[in-house]
Amino acid sequence: MGKRSLIAFLLLWAVQAHACTDLLVTRGATADGFTSITYTCDGEFHPQMRILPAADHAPGDSLEITDWSGKVLGKVAQPRRTWSVVQLMNEHQVAIGESTFTGREELENPDGMLGYWTLMRLTLQRAKTAKEAVRVMGELVADYGYSGPGESFSIADPDEVWYLEMIGSGPGGQGANWVARRIPDGYISAHANTARIAEFPLRDRDNCLYSRNVIDFAIEKGYYDPASGEPFRFNAAYCPVTPLMLRYCATRVWSLFRRAAPSRDWPVDFHRGVAGAEPYPLWIKPDSKLNLADIFALMRDHYEDTDYDMTRGVDAGPFGTPYRWRPLDWTIAEQAYTWERPISTQQTGFSIVSQSRKRMPDAVGGVLWYGLDDTWYTCYTPFYCSITELPECHTVGELRKFSWDSAWWVFNFVSNYSNLKYSYMIEDIQAVQTELEDSLLGAQEFVDNVALAMHELDPDQASVFLTDYCVNSAEEVVARWRELGEHLICKYNDGYVKNGEDQPEAKGYPEGWLRTVLGVRPDQFKVEQWLEDVPDEERQY
Repeated sequence: MGKRSLIAFLLLWAVQAHACTDLLVTRGATADGFTSITYTCDGEFHPQMRILPAADHAPGDSLEITDWSGKVLGKVAQPRRTWSVVQLMNEHQVAIGESTFTGREELENPDGMLGYWTLMRLTLQRAKTAKEAVRVMGELVADYGYSGPGESFSIADPDEVWYLEMIGSGPGGQGANWVARRIPDGYISAHANTARIAEFPLRDRDNCLYSRNVIDFAIEKGYYDPASGEPFRFNAAYCPVTPLMLRYCATRVWSLFRRAAPSRDWPVDFHRGVAGAEPYPLWIKPDSKLNLADIFALMRDHYEDTDYDMTRGVDAGPFGTPYRWRPLDWTIAEQAYTWERPISTQQTGFSIVSQSRKRMPDAVGGVLWYGLDDTWYTCYTPFYCSITELPECHTVGELRKFSWDSAWWVFNFVSNYSNLKYSYMIEDIQAVQTELEDSLLGAQEFVDNVALAMHELDPDQASVFLTDYCVNSAEEVVARWRELGEHLICKYNDGYVKNGEDQPEAKGYPEGWLRTVLGVRPDQFKVEQWLEDVPDEERQY
């Protein structure tokens, strides 16, 4: 990939992706001993997959960094070698995700060269472990400046999972303020657009790293007063919360935790913004060890079967759609309101579930399960970290023009169309989703074994095999989803639902919703009783 292509690739991440949800899973918390991070990249944009090949660089080589308009911001020195990267996982099974917490907006630095989207990619090209990735990120922002806003990063390798939070130092400032913690083995963590690291150990370099002035800077700015007697908390200093922020962000963490560990009591007061409520812990132990299907399922959530279930109520419409169109918050008669913000949202561009496995060579052990559009509807498809090509349908398309050739548009069409009759169509969609994902998950052991045998003889041939498998699988999934979209158009047309004999049936509306309508307009739709006594042939329609 040439320099210009790489710059364009990095700029792809300069989007409105400020509403993401991440789950972090350690080796001891999974049934098969893999680590995993999930990441929903939420924003109104058309994603395209890319591969950054490994490359050797001569002394003095550098990479130009530009802004959205193409203006050159500066150059970053290249190391002797950069690692190959498939989307958000490199050849050493290191994976990175993020969620933006914004924090103190005065700490954004327009002069900082690196935004989070560029920082992630540069780090994946340079780091062989999660802990090294933390150090690389700290060094890069110290050398070249961090533009902000506040950001939380999930980082995994086959051994460890780290959670890093970072915010800038203001216009003209140097570097960034950050802290990173290793998630204890056997535990999971989660974050969703608000800083979650509070107190942290200052003398445990094996499990906690931080920028040199992270506390002093907060004191200087008046974000923290040592005389208060309170311990320093990163999130309190750099990302003070509001009730609206907690409703928007902490509810997603609460839902991940309450589903992973249902045996525990998970109070709602904190995410409802009740003053003085106890925050949720940074990490928890799940009730049982998770497999990949469990992790997929955790990332599909509209708070079903809780008091916040978005498929219920008049706001869900007659067919129980869990989607609320933005803006999420509004004001009527000087009273503020907000819809719930779920993990599964129509605004997701793509999402990932990483799989890093210590028991295998990197080329086979690292898999990025990739899904397009809303997590509720997507089909996670495997991309091994050693592949060298991508399916064309994942690399083409644009937001301004619909195309059946674009995998994103295919998935986006199905999810949007389902809102016409959600309670009916979701059954058809999830049947295909389950069929495809079960097939891909079921095939993994066989694919792994073939690749491992080939890798022992010729790693290059193993890469060719895995590339062919991933490309063909992705193309088959998209073709099946395109077929699903066409099926839905035919089956659910003009308000009818076709039966097993392909005949349209008028299903009408659920009685509960009709009663709600009549409660608002009790007389509008009444029919006079005398009409029942008139023979059909004499009625005037």
